[in-house]
Amino acid sequence: MRYDLIVFDWDGTLMDSTGVIASSIQAACADLGLPIPDDNTARHVIGLGLEQALQHAVPDMPAAMRPALVERYRHYFLAQDTRIPLYPGARELVLALHAQGYQLAIATGKSRAGLQRVLDAAGLSPYFHAIRTSDQTFSKPHPAMLLEIMEELGVAAERTLMIGDTSHDVLMAQNAGVDVVAIGHGAHPAEALQALNPLALVDDLPAFKTWLAMELS
Repeated sequence: MRYDLIVFDWDGTLMDSTGVIASSIQAACADLGLPIPDDNTARHVIGLGLEQALQHAVPDMPAAMRPALVERYRHYFLAQDTRIPLYPGARELVLALHAQGYQLAIATGKSRAGLQRVLDAAGLSPYFHAIRTSDQTFSKPHPAMLLEIMEELGVAAERTLMIGDTSHDVLMAQNAGVDVVAIGHGAHPAEALQALNPLALVDDLPAFKTWLAMELS
C-alpha cells in the first residue's frame, strides 16, 4: 500500500454537519444580540477549535461575551449532534479501509468529549486507532494534530494521507509534510480547496474510495 495511515477530518468530511454548525453559530449570535455572520463566514470557520472559530466568525465580539457565546452555541448544537447523519458511503468506507489493514485516525476541531459522543452514536469508535481534537493540542492549521498522531502510531509522514473538507485541513497536512486529498461536499467551496493544490480534489466519499483504489493499482 502507498499509505499505512489515513487521517480523516470529522465535521464536513465524514459527518454531514456543516449546516447544523453554521446555523448554531448564527442562532447563538442572535440570542446575544451580536452581529450574525452570513452563511459563508459561518461555514468558513468550521474545522477550527470552537473558541477560535467563534472569534473569527464574530471578530468584534467583546472578550467578556465569549463564554456566553460558547454556551449558546453548544445549546443549539448539542440538541442535534447525535442525530446528524454520516455522509453517504462514510460507514462503508471506514469499515472497508479498516478491513484492508489501514490504520485510521481522526483530526478534528471538535472537543474530545464531543467527538466521542458522535463516534459512539455512529458505532465507529472501534475502527479508529488514534484521535486528536482541538482541546488536546493546537488547532488547525497548526500541524500538531497530525504530528502527534503519526508519532503515536509510529507512521512516517510519507506513509500518511489526510482527507478533509476545509482549507484548514489542507494547510495542516501541508504544514506536516503529509499528502492531502480535499473533498468538495463539505464546508469550503471546491475552488478554494483546489487553489491550495491538494494532491487531489474529489466530490464525495465514494469518489475518494475510487481515487484511492486507482492510486494503488
